[in-house]
Amino acid sequence: MRIAPVLLVFWTLAAPLHAGQILERDLALLPILHPAEVIVFGEVHDNPAHHLNQSVVVRRYAPRALVFEMLTPEQAAGFRPDLVADADALAAALDWEAGGWPDFALYFPIFFAGQAAAIYGGALPYEQVRRAVSGGAAAEFGPDAPLYGLDEALPPDEEAARQADQQAAHCGALPPEMLAGMVEAQRLRDAGLARAVLQALAEVGGPVVVIAGTGHARRDWGVPAALARAAPGLSVLSIGQLEADPGADAPFDLWLVTEPAPREDPCAVFHQG
Repeated sequence: MRIAPVLLVFWTLAAPLHAGQILERDLALLPILHPAEVIVFGEVHDNPAHHLNQSVVVRRYAPRALVFEMLTPEQAAGFRPDLVADADALAAALDWEAGGWPDFALYFPIFFAGQAAAIYGGALPYEQVRRAVSGGAAAEFGPDAPLYGLDEALPPDEEAARQADQQAAHCGALPPEMLAGMVEAQRLRDAGLARAVLQALAEVGGPVVVIAGTGHARRDWGVPAALARAAPGLSVLSIGQLEADPGADAPFDLWLVTEPAPREDPCAVFHQG
C-alpha cells in the first residue's frame, strides 16, 4: 500500500532519536522524543550558535527552573522577570560582568526563552574552588560530600583520563603537580551544579534545564554522574555541543557538532615570551 506523502513526513518526524549525534533541526522534537526531569545542555561558552540552540530547547521544554553555571546563588537572586525585555538591565541585576563570562548578549536569548522559569545559580565562589585545588573537593563541599561521592578517590583510569582532559583544556601548560587539584576543582563544580538542580526540583519541580560548559554535561563524570549518585531515580538527558566530531563514543546521550566560533588562538596566552 502506498503511503501518502503527508503521512510519510509525519512518520519521519515521529521516528525516535537514538543516542548519538543530532542536528539543530532535531531540537524542537526533544521534549516529545526525550522527556526528562533534568536536561543538562552543554556549550562552548563563546559560541553564539550554542546559546541559540539552548534557547530553542528551553522554549520547547518550558522548564520550571534554569540552573546556570555562570551564576552564583547570590547573583541568581537578582533575577527579575520584569527585566527580560531589557538585556542591559537584566545583566546589571545579575551582576553578570563580575563572573568574567562572555558578553551577556550571547546568553540573553536563553533568559528570554525561559522567562517563566525560576533562575538558580550553580556556581561556587572562586575562592572556594581555588581552595579545592589544594584541599580537595570534599573538604570544600561540606557534610553532603559523600552524597555526591566526593569523599571517594576516583578509579585510577578515570583520574588519569580527567587529568589528561584538564591538561588539554589548558593547552598543555599546567605543571603536572597541579592536575590532580584541577580535577578536584571540577568535581566540586559538578557537585555544586547537581546540588542546585536538586534544590530547584524540591522547590519548584521539573523539568529543570542546566546551562553549562559541555564538560559538565558529560554523562560519565559530569553533572549527570553527580545526579546519578545523589538521586538515582532521576531521569536526566545530557546534550553536548562541540565544534569538532567527538566520535561515536562521545560521553553524552545526544550531541551536536557546530562550526567553530571565530576567536583568537586560546593557547597563545600560555606560550607568550
